[in-house]
Amino acid sequence: MRGKSWRIAIALFVVLLAPGCGERPEATAEPSPVGGPALIRRLTESQYRHTLADLFGPEAPVVARFERELRAHGLIAAGTSEAGISAFAMEQYDAAARALADYLLAPERRAAYLPCTPRAEVAFDADCAARFVARWGERLFRRPLTEAQVARYVDAARTAAATLGDFHEGLEYALVGLLIAPQFLLRIEHVEPDPARPGGYRLDPWSRAERLAFFLTDSTPDEALLAAAASGELDTPEGLARQVDRLMGLARFEDAVRAFFRDMLEFDRFADLAKDAQIYPAWTPEVALDAQEQTLRDLVWHLVREGGDYRDLFVLGETHMTRALGVLYRQPVPPRQGFARIPLSHDGSRLGIQSHLSFLALHAHPGRSSPTLRGKAIREIFLCQEVPDPPPNVNFSLVQEGPGARPTARERLAAHNTEPACAGCHKVMDPVGLALENYDGAGIFRREENGAPIDASGFLDGTAYEDAAGLARALRDHPETPRCLVEKLYRFAVGRDTVWGERAYLDWLVEAFARAGYRVPELMRTIALSEQFFAIAPPAERRWAARTVTLEEDRP
Repeated sequence: MRGKSWRIAIALFVVLLAPGCGERPEATAEPSPVGGPALIRRLTESQYRHTLADLFGPEAPVVARFERELRAHGLIAAGTSEAGISAFAMEQYDAAARALADYLLAPERRAAYLPCTPRAEVAFDADCAARFVARWGERLFRRPLTEAQVARYVDAARTAAATLGDFHEGLEYALVGLLIAPQFLLRIEHVEPDPARPGGYRLDPWSRAERLAFFLTDSTPDEALLAAAASGELDTPEGLARQVDRLMGLARFEDAVRAFFRDMLEFDRFADLAKDAQIYPAWTPEVALDAQEQTLRDLVWHLVREGGDYRDLFVLGETHMTRALGVLYRQPVPPRQGFARIPLSHDGSRLGIQSHLSFLALHAHPGRSSPTLRGKAIREIFLCQEVPDPPPNVNFSLVQEGPGARPTARERLAAHNTEPACAGCHKVMDPVGLALENYDGAGIFRREENGAPIDASGFLDGTAYEDAAGLARALRDHPETPRCLVEKLYRFAVGRDTVWGERAYLDWLVEAFARAGYRVPELMRTIALSEQFFAIAPPAERRWAARTVTLEEDRP
């Protein structure tokens, strides 16, 4: 026994000394920042709502119908720098501003929002109005107002008060003006020379505070962050780290994680999702809302509260579920109301977030499943592999569901893929999506389609599997899974597509993500503390970077 133990110890010692074994790769320094353009970004609906709730309380009304947000480069966050504001949107913002100002400055509430007491109810108190404008203007504009800006809104309040004969009604007009101003509705970034990079630029302190806050809390900078911007605390690595860690410790950090994954998983498309009520009577608007919340709760639970490995999301064996969801999952849910955390099916038929109703139902047709849509979604959402749209003259009759010679989707797609125009893309999408054919168009598990057994085998970039559980493990272990997450999270943070010069930085982020055990909060912290996050490219370099990307993409 002694000899055997000694040989095992020697073998283990040799393995541990082998290159790349028994140790994590050493940390490398962040590459020199490349920077991108300073942007003008429209607030998303969630950022707008969170901002008003944080400034004026969760009971503050938001009476507006928000128009569809623009998705660019796979993310709404990137579309915010390309989207305009329509006349309809301005009408909605104006209605919301008037309702909010009327609510806040009502006699029973105004004392909580006024920094001073006016000298008289009728006579205009310019000093008190200026204090009101300066206080709320700084919070809404996310930087101190200039004297000219304060004077402009005070003049608006004076004119309104003279017309209406009431000081507080005058203040309402000033507040409405602040709430519909471009400086509030748009995140207008300002730049300054970067002292660490001669000839380089970076965001100014207020824009850095703004970018940090919306990335890490999905809301406006709080008073402590604005004070840090004013004091120069954000100019030092230590001060920046203090603020990043403080923001990540707030309850709003979970909202930021939710906002990113809601964007990445394309949950905005639920607004247009419809299911045939005769085929799927259990699918209801309540189920649609619960399905989204189920996935978001699992994400926050695993990634934030448990500090779990991002890759394990694809093989999670537990979930949060309501009774309405339990009907479609065919699983009992003890509580009558709310969510309960329960194990998924023990037979492996459910594993990971790609087996959730939120993914399966969203990427399917109103009355049937779609291996093609699901395969395309997995490629694009989780692996960042772009799949071209189908040509306009595709014949879809061969893939219509129904009994007959081709009862299963696999058989129908095999016939469809004989068309040369379709075969190339379908060879990429279908083998992946067919692994999810055990779930119908609403995400309900089944073993047969039109009376024929379903074959859920397939392969993903060289990895073969027999069923959805095998696909789950292949996704979990795919090298592009964490890289795709890194690229999408960075695009989400900076609000634009990446440029070619940022490849070294993204490689560095991927390495840092791996060293941190693929933990998303640590990745967000790494991005927030990096120089690249705040760097701005000079105009000439921005043109060169854009041209470089074009040239690289034009290569055969």
